[in-house]
Amino acid sequence: MSTVDKIKAPIKPEMEKFEPFFRSSMQTKVSLLDVIMKYILRRKGKQMRPMFVFLSSKMLKEDVGDSTYTAAALIELLHTATLIHDDVIDEAYERRGFFSVNALWKSKISVLVGDYLLSKGLLLAVDNNEYELLKIVSVAVKEMSEGELLQIQQSRKLKITEDIYYDIIRKKTAALIAACTACGAKSSGADDEMVEKMRLFGEHVGMAFQIKDDLLDYQNNGSIGKPSGNDIKEKKLTLPIIHVLKNAPTADQKRILSIVKRQNKNKKKVQEVIDFVIENGGLDYTTEIMLEYKSKALDILSEIPESESKAALSSLVEYVVERKK
Repeated sequence: MSTVDKIKAPIKPEMEKFEPFFRSSMQTKVSLLDVIMKYILRRKGKQMRPMFVFLSSKMLKEDVGDSTYTAAALIELLHTATLIHDDVIDEAYERRGFFSVNALWKSKISVLVGDYLLSKGLLLAVDNNEYELLKIVSVAVKEMSEGELLQIQQSRKLKITEDIYYDIIRKKTAALIAACTACGAKSSGADDEMVEKMRLFGEHVGMAFQIKDDLLDYQNNGSIGKPSGNDIKEKKLTLPIIHVLKNAPTADQKRILSIVKRQNKNKKKVQEVIDFVIENGGLDYTTEIMLEYKSKALDILSEIPESESKAALSSLVEYVVERKK
């Protein structure tokens, strides 16, 4: 049994029931849309976001009601919409090793499919009178859009401080995981104080998740035996390089930024940047920050009574920081 399957164990019945529920929420009579929806459904990932929703809900109340299924579907619809839009923005033709919607149906259709999924999510919440859930998720979508724009704005200048980096990832990545755990709590009937506590828990996990992603870009990838350096190729300054540049002599700062700006497609030069970051302790520092966020998340969980779902949620936090890809 894989680590993810073990984590899913306490919510296995809920996840199985969620599958057809989510599929029905994507149904459409437009044949082109139907083909695209089926393509998306066949290529879904580990479903970590619905896992966060169901585990948060079940940890606070053993009986999972309809509200939680609506919350999980709402999050997944909006998450899928943002991924499709992201692929258009990034001109990405691959997602999880498969062709992206953008690669197969081009940008015009991709934007419309993303819009369709967003509207399906809004209608799902409204039809079920889940206005509180809609509010939580709408705030997350607003934050994600701001984070994406902030990153585009900053990457043009190539001047990013650690504080700006944290702001970007808090909005771009952590906001959605925070919405998962807040929605899970809200859908279980938790009071506002607990919903906020679980939102903060999700935010800390989301921060650790994105920092881990940024670390992986500088670490050896088992399948190809070397770091990918994709962030450098895309002129993205993440925590490992931001920290190292802050403490580097001016000559090194200029040399490294010049490579990122002008020679970011040169494999040898990209490797030079990766080596510079590793040699100057960029990965050690970044790992330390990631583990701090993990600890903050687990501290919040420690205030909640023990249960199978709580143990699984703790394992999910550990998985986020220990995964290899």
